Amino acid sequence: MDKKLLASIEGKKREIDKNRPLNPSIARKLQEQLALEWTYNSNAIEGNTLSLHETEVVLEQGITIGGKSVNEHLEAINHKDGIEFIRKIINQKEEISETVIRDCHRIILKGIDDLEAGAYRRTNVRIIGARLIPPQAIKVKNKMNDLLSWYYENKHTKPPAILASRFHYRFVCIHPFIDGNGRVARLLMNLILMANGYPPAIILKVDRKRYYRVLNEANAGNDEPFENFIGRSIERTLIIYLNSISPNTSEKQGFISLKEASKYCDYSQEYLSLLARKGKISAIKLNKEWVTTREALVEYIESQTRA
Repeated sequence: MDKKLLASIEGKKREIDKNRPLNPSIARKLQEQLALEWTYNSNAIEGNTLSLHETEVVLEQGITIGGKSVNEHLEAINHKDGIEFIRKIINQKEEISETVIRDCHRIILKGIDDLEAGAYRRTNVRIIGARLIPPQAIKVKNKMNDLLSWYYENKHTKPPAILASRFHYRFVCIHPFIDGNGRVARLLMNLILMANGYPPAIILKVDRKRYYRVLNEANAGNDEPFENFIGRSIERTLIIYLNSISPNTSEKQGFISLKEASKYCDYSQEYLSLLARKGKISAIKLNKEWVTTREALVEYIESQTRA
């Protein structure tokens, strides 16, 4: 991971630690906001078509969304349960283990594929679009034991941001389950971060192509782009926390309001808000207001030009 990025991450973490314990009301709202955005984005990366608002309606009101499949609803509900599960593991100070990993997967596939839920895959697989071929099914259990051994050998020597990103990458390389590997990888990555006092890293739907690209670069032997990608996701959530503590923090971190963003393009503030809600443009909510960056705006405009 880039040294400057790692230093920025650790500096922001120290700043948050100075303000602990956080106001209970602020902490609760942050948890709720991040759980929703985490669930929406993690599922959307895997093809779930529920919007952010629809995901919120399903989770908070228990309402069925017309035109959406049963599995898409279950994916939202299960992912929220997965987040609650890893919080429970952290609160009980339980370590990552084979049982924890398989229980996490069992929650993710509950009601979707109960036969495979919590079970290592029994067939060989290929990952579409990936250069790396996962190990044969017969080797999965040993590979997972190797992963856990690597984790315990490094958990006290590697910075949490690096430890979490590398665990994520090693897990997806093994691809231990027939389905749900990405969601479980991101849950376990955040279990490591949260157990070390960090907020969860949320990989945005809008960054899906970049996410897969840096994974492929890591498969080719260049793992720094992937670690930097995860690092920026960690930093983004740290900024959300810092802004909740000090409302003007976002101004110092490169974020701009959608009103200001509209000055740099031909889109209105209302249209940019729609793009943000649909996950079309990289944006986050700070104090109930969507904010983005000039870089994200340029990237979206360029993507429309290429299309």
